[in-house]
Amino acid sequence: MTQPDPLRSVYTSNLPGILDHFGISLAVSTYQAGKVILVRNDNSAINTHFRTLQKPMGIAVDGPRLTVGGQNTVWYYRNMPAVAPKLEPKGKHDAAYIPRQIHVTGDIDIHEMAWGRDDDLWIVNTKFCTLCTLDPDHSFNPRWRPHFVSALTPEDRCHLNGLAMVDGRPKYVTALGETDAAGAWRVNKRDGGILMDVDTNEILLRGLSMPHSPRQWAGRLWLLESGQGTLAWADLPNRTWHTVATLPGFTRGVDFAGPLAFIGLSQVRETAVFSGIPLVERLDERICGVWVVNVQTGEIIAFLRFEEGVQEIFAVQILPNRFPDMLEFGDALINTSYVVPDEALRDVPTVLREPARPDSPTDAFVAAINEGAALLDQDQVEEAMAQFRQAQALNPNAAVVYNNIGNAYTAQNRLHDAVEQYEKAIALQADFPDAHMNLGMALLKLGDLPRGFAEFDWRWQTRFFTPFLPPQPRWDGSPMPDKTLLVHTEQGAGDTIQFARYLPLIKQRVGKVLLVAPEPLQRLLAGVDGVDEIRGPGDVPAAAFDAYVPMMTVAGLLGTTLETVPDQVPYLRPPHDERWTMDDGSRNTQYGVRNSQQQTVNRQQSTNNPEHPLRVGIAWAGSPTQGNDRNRSALLAEFAPLLDIQNIEWHSLQVGEKRAELEALIITHQSLIIEDRGLKIKDWADTAAVISGLDLVISVDTGVVHLAGALGKPVWVLLCYAPDWRWLLDRPSTGSGQSPDSPWYPTARLFRQSRPQDWASVMAEVREALAGLAGGWRA
Repeated sequence: MTQPDPLRSVYTSNLPGILDHFGISLAVSTYQAGKVILVRNDNSAINTHFRTLQKPMGIAVDGPRLTVGGQNTVWYYRNMPAVAPKLEPKGKHDAAYIPRQIHVTGDIDIHEMAWGRDDDLWIVNTKFCTLCTLDPDHSFNPRWRPHFVSALTPEDRCHLNGLAMVDGRPKYVTALGETDAAGAWRVNKRDGGILMDVDTNEILLRGLSMPHSPRQWAGRLWLLESGQGTLAWADLPNRTWHTVATLPGFTRGVDFAGPLAFIGLSQVRETAVFSGIPLVERLDERICGVWVVNVQTGEIIAFLRFEEGVQEIFAVQILPNRFPDMLEFGDALINTSYVVPDEALRDVPTVLREPARPDSPTDAFVAAINEGAALLDQDQVEEAMAQFRQAQALNPNAAVVYNNIGNAYTAQNRLHDAVEQYEKAIALQADFPDAHMNLGMALLKLGDLPRGFAEFDWRWQTRFFTPFLPPQPRWDGSPMPDKTLLVHTEQGAGDTIQFARYLPLIKQRVGKVLLVAPEPLQRLLAGVDGVDEIRGPGDVPAAAFDAYVPMMTVAGLLGTTLETVPDQVPYLRPPHDERWTMDDGSRNTQYGVRNSQQQTVNRQQSTNNPEHPLRVGIAWAGSPTQGNDRNRSALLAEFAPLLDIQNIEWHSLQVGEKRAELEALIITHQSLIIEDRGLKIKDWADTAAVISGLDLVISVDTGVVHLAGALGKPVWVLLCYAPDWRWLLDRPSTGSGQSPDSPWYPTARLFRQSRPQDWASVMAEVREALAGLAGGWRA
């Protein structure tokens, strides 16, 4: 798709739907072109609307307020919804941002900005290397600067540029150097960048390549390593960072919606400022636009590329409106649009006020659906059901009602009732993707895999999933002995690990398997039988494959049933020379790699070895961005009833910010010893290496349990009341001598909550089983 605008752009066909799903638009600043670009969905097409400002840079949004900062000016706008219907074309706009005021700062080279909780607008004043606020009497009010910058002087000594707010206060900043002389940061721009803590003045990360745009989102601190062209998250306890996605441009400007990051890309010119950075060496041609990345998988799922007129972007800001406009300072509507305080409205004639929205049955129906969905998200199932029944009474023929009732039944594990409701929704609206997908998950949990996978394939037509849509056809399972099949991962790491078992079966039907997976999984999956080549998302030439298939779709294509699940384990193995030491008597966080004579030791010790205690690995939390994480994850403190069992050597497999719970637990349990293996885990191959030296893994439902099961290790899975579909319901236990708890992992044992949020009874059951196992383990 193209536009005939002089500032021409192209975009992926799914981008309008993404904006529509979240009910948002984007404001993008380009100081090089002197524009703020509004990116909007216009009837399933992207509309880019340009407003001219002098060198616009940072953009800050707070409710109805929109603020744009430039080289020497801050422009203030405010949304006036009553004006939106008056904009041309009539009936299209849902927001009208009208200029309110201008503040002249002088040439301070404003970079990022953010509104704070005290109604302060915080500004990164790059020329003076300071965070500042504004007041009517001064150009700016300096509030903080790095401890190594010795003077308040307009010399851009360290190129302070990025700001992350936490709880409405400045918390983290990025700078391109730890320097205290005019322009001195330019000397080591390749890897001289830093991340700082504003509260402590501490430098948390060093060695970054031109970092920008730190953001706190979904429990993690994200940043753009612009000189590398990457999105990363900061692992602050370990003083390092982990790359999630590598992009084809200079990354600068990011905002988040759900699991998606909207990232600005700039071409960057090969000037002295940008020469010598890794990105310029990696890419002969850089791209300018906005790229959309799923932060859970690292996959690039959509983009908007500017082909002419725009080469550099600074800010990407989500606006909470579908089709907004920014009025120019000379617009005639400004002269007849007024905002007065609420207390003054009593003196305004009714005819001049913004008309109130009518209270219609349609409004009541929508309100009941929305209120029910919000209650269901808060696990208030009965209250949610009451709202859905109210909506049903208002409109008994609305398919959305029965889909939502089905969701409420699913939350109660009333799966047969849920199936009935989803089928009612589909009978009323045959092309209702959400109902089909939800029906599929309910059927899968009931064990009807063939029908469940067929319905679950509708996920690609829902707003929750963004399909990969190359010109090549999607594979239908038929033989292609001389062709290359691209198999791409989807959703989380656990999903990929679970369905990697199908890769050898795929290879039997095609000439070459090209696997596309995010970087943290690549070393682990590179050695899977049947994989001929592995690449990262965004690193696949268009001519490199003949057909494609999502990995989780293959189970349905091959007609998998409960009886035919490929359950041979192990089907994954740690890469060679990656086994981590399990030194008896070692009680620190260090690790090592065994030499060639030692590589067989861990395998030999994996079953009832009398030379060491029972080695148990634990993980208590998954990714906070997963939709059901509030239910599936636990606290480490809830594992406390297990930790005093004798003859056990504990190993933490937890990574990310939840590792901080270890320190808190040790403070209250000073005699407790837990090996912190997560300290130096960098990817899933490292995790596999650690697990290979353990005797048992106990974890909530995360990728760790899938990996342990795929490695053939005994794994005890701690499940919330309404677990994911793959764990089914009420399977007989291995302890009874019947079929295994899970058809997917014969070494798994499942421990289920009997009521929502009840980890205590789960831990009591685990403690009893674990005490028996450890008691019989010969120390």
